Amino acid sequence: MTFSDDIKQQYAAEVKQSDHDHHNPTAGAMTNHIISNHVVMTNRLRQAEWFVKGPEAKQLATNFKETGLANNEWIDRIAQDLLDEGEIPANIASEYAEWNMLEEHGECKYLDAAGLIDGIVHDFNTDNLFVTRAIKLAEREDRPALAAELVALLGFNNRQIREYQALLGNTARVGLDEEDDDEDD
Repeated sequence: MTFSDDIKQQYAAEVKQSDHDHHNPTAGAMTNHIISNHVVMTNRLRQAEWFVKGPEAKQLATNFKETGLANNEWIDRIAQDLLDEGEIPANIASEYAEWNMLEEHGECKYLDAAGLIDGIVHDFNTDNLFVTRAIKLAEREDRPALAAELVALLGFNNRQIREYQALLGNTARVGLDEEDDDEDD
């Protein structure tokens, strides 16, 4: 495909701004990490849906599919919020690969159901690190609409954590919060 010099210059300016924002975090840059995480999460949920095994496989596959569909809606919602704010959301595979902070492994398809679920729980928990940071940045930058949407996303992520943890017989935060090693004597 051939692009005009004007289009090439526009994209070069976008890449330059993105690189700057990546090293000087803004709410928009942090939200692009979130979008990228959720794109990878959709793939992880699809992998879990396709390869889950065991007596609960049919129900779990349905759960993974429903979560993936809801997750895709969140990708679109927060991308629209970035567009509303004059930002450019991550939208190509190389950006997702660069900005996502989740891990994908082909080996995961061989995990048992509990292992697949645990991976999904940890993915949502990792994403929350970026969501909470983006909320603080959006508030600091006086971007209340973006902050509000990110707070709602945090609620969605927390719900997924709780519901998937319940499938493992856990309460929401089991195995996710660092233990306080200090002893009160």
